[in-house]
Formats: sequence, C-alpha cells, structure tokens
Amino acid sequence: MTMNNLIDLSRHIPTPEATSTVAYSPIRLDLADRQPLELRLTAPARGSGLPIVILSHGYGPSLYIPSKDGYGPLAQFWAERGFAVIQPTHATSRVGGLAADTPNAPFFWRERVAEITAILDRLADIEEQAPAVAGRLDHNRIAAVGHSFGGHTVSLLLGARLFGEVFADPRISAGILLAAPGRGGKDLTPDNEERFPFFDLDFTGIATSSLVVCGADDNPRFTIRGPSWHADAYHDGPGVQALLTLEGVGHGLGGIAGFDAKETEVESPDALEATRRMTLAWLRTALDVDATTWPLACSALAGPARTLGKVDETASEPR
Repeated sequence: MTMNNLIDLSRHIPTPEATSTVAYSPIRLDLADRQPLELRLTAPARGSGLPIVILSHGYGPSLYIPSKDGYGPLAQFWAERGFAVIQPTHATSRVGGLAADTPNAPFFWRERVAEITAILDRLADIEEQAPAVAGRLDHNRIAAVGHSFGGHTVSLLLGARLFGEVFADPRISAGILLAAPGRGGKDLTPDNEERFPFFDLDFTGIATSSLVVCGADDNPRFTIRGPSWHADAYHDGPGVQALLTLEGVGHGLGGIAGFDAKETEVESPDALEATRRMTLAWLRTALDVDATTWPLACSALAGPARTLGKVDETASEPR
C-alpha cells in the first residue's frame, strides 16, 4: 500500500493497492445551442470491463474546484483502484460553465441533469476521444456520485421527483450522495425556501441502490434542522440502503473537493481517507466488483476505526 504518513485509524479499512492511471482532459461533447461540455476521464492504465463513475461537482466557493479539475482526492483514488471516473464541468462552473446572463442562471439545475444524461448518451464519443481507454469501459455498470449541489443533481437521476417531474435514468445502477441537500419547502428557512424552490425534492422516488454520506458537523445555512438535514434521502428513499456519518468534519468531508481548498473547512486526513475507502467499498460491491468489500469495510469502521464514524443500514449490503 502506498505510504500516507497523515493517516492512522483509517488504515484499518481495507482497500486495494493503487495501480497506474491515465487521464484525458479536456474531452469535449458538442451540445445544441450552447458551448461544448468539457470532461475529464481518469481510468486505470490497464484492464478491461471497467465500471464507470460519473462524479458531479458542487457549487462551492473556489474558482476551479467546481469543474472537471476538482475532486482529485476522490477521482484519483477511485481510478487507481479500478474505476473509470468521468467529471463534467457543469453549467454552474465559474471557470467553464454557462454565462451568468443565460436563462436559469446561476444554479442551472436542469442543465446539470441534462449534462449527465448527455454523458450517458455519448459514452462512445467519450471513448473515441480517449484512445487508451477506448473499448475498455463497461457501459452496463455505471454509478453516479454527487457532492453538495452535485448531490441534488444525482438525487434527481436516481429517482427523486421535483415539481412532479421524474428525471430517473435506468442506466445508472448505483449512487452516492455526499453532503447532499435535504428536503426543501418548509424544511428551509423562509428566505431560503423562496430562493431555492428547486430544493423541494421528493426522495421517495429513489429506487436505485444508494449510499448517503454526511459530516456530523455539517451544519447547513439553509435550514435550522442541523446536520441531520443532509441525511433526508436515507430516511425517505426506499433505494437508499446505507448512511455513513463521519465524525469531526463538515461539508467538505475532510477534503474531498481538493487538498488545501476553500471547500475543506476542516482538514482531516483520517476522515478523508475513511471517506475514500468507504465510498470505494460501496462502489465495488454495488457495481458487482466484489460483494465482500462493503461488509468488510463496515466491520472495520465498527471496530478499530470506530471513532471515525458509523454506518446505519436498511439492508446488509447494496442490492
């Protein structure tokens, strides 16, 4: 295992050895009536039948982190351990998104969903622009992961309803919501209810096998309910089978958006490593790489790594 002098208890959570990766950036997809969608693809340098993870970034305060160039601590970790990770630069991105005078600015929640749908529609085009990866991706094993506002985007793709509309995409077979928004409407403060009507998600439509990850100290400004607001999808969504709560960290979950970034309000290498290892374990089990990985990781977190967090489950393992 590659040495990391900054971690301690998270070493107990088992994870595969890292392997070499290749990355392509920018990959561009032409979309109608707007600028191209830019992506980064990071994948193992060898192997075939690689499961795919689409990682949806948040709206955060940095200029470059909310784009294809952020979330290296997660994307690189997953790619080094067997996954092809696709990172779009969403319409909300400050560095590469749509102009502020474009309709639906600044949050572009519909455009964000459409961008991931475009990725799913055009996987062959993406592979064509990544010669070392072409023909090596498994288009039948796809997970969607979203952090913060990216969690809102992914929630819709997993089956959450908004304004009576359904956005679920059956090509996505597993999901992870990282510090995602909870219920909207009256669960928000009055000013935020008015500003964010699109937070009013109905999570009861989520049937896709999913994991919710929360920071125990993630106290959102949108609601007076406190950190538990971020766990609403776990309580409401029938397909959401597990809730991972990490101690001592907030919205950045120890540093997932970027090392030493503004989003990382608390740098916690052990919590970050636990987030990486636990989410990898979920993905490996949920996408049929290794059915034992998630139960073994949960056992480690409940044992020698227990002060880092806990897992609540509605089922023993991902379906």
